[in-house]
Amino acid sequence: MILPIVAYGDAVLRKTGEEIAPGYPDLQALIANMFETMYNARGVGLAAPQVGLSVRLFIVDTLQLKNDEDDMDDEGMKNTQPIKKVFINARILEQNGKMLQYNEGCLSIPTVREDVKRKETVTIRYCDEQFNYTEETYEGLTARVILHEYDHIEGILFTDHLSPIKKQLLKKRLERISKGQVEAEYRMRFPLMGKKR
Repeated sequence: MILPIVAYGDAVLRKTGEEIAPGYPDLQALIANMFETMYNARGVGLAAPQVGLSVRLFIVDTLQLKNDEDDMDDEGMKNTQPIKKVFINARILEQNGKMLQYNEGCLSIPTVREDVKRKETVTIRYCDEQFNYTEETYEGLTARVILHEYDHIEGILFTDHLSPIKKQLLKKRLERISKGQVEAEYRMRFPLMGKKR
């Protein structure tokens, strides 16, 4: 089932997600719905807050990204570790390497893309769908997608990483998005409209 994606301005996007217990109701259905929603919106990652749930769950699929040399930054943004995974109760253990700049967007903030600096590698501990804990290190584009989605379960948006001047320049556009004054090719829920579109 395709779920509406919560737009910028909704309070759920600013909450720190709560941990999920193994008995969380209909978890497998939620994960399946999130993948369907993400693919429908042509995304490579989606976090539970983006579908209105303040829990520590996000999904990533960088398998669908081609390692196109023309599209990738030559400073470590190649898709060298493509994955399709579910991250439950994730905690970042460390970030290493150079700060790399890359152009990011977000399904909750349609039509807005900006250059964001992030570390080139991330080590993360998380549960899979069967609640088995694992610890892994990722780099390049996959690390960036993980860091972007992890931000969501911490109540952080990619626009928070921008300079004060950039934030000011985007202010009116972001306000219009929260009011539903934006074209999106997928279902969304706008906080200042009170309805889905």
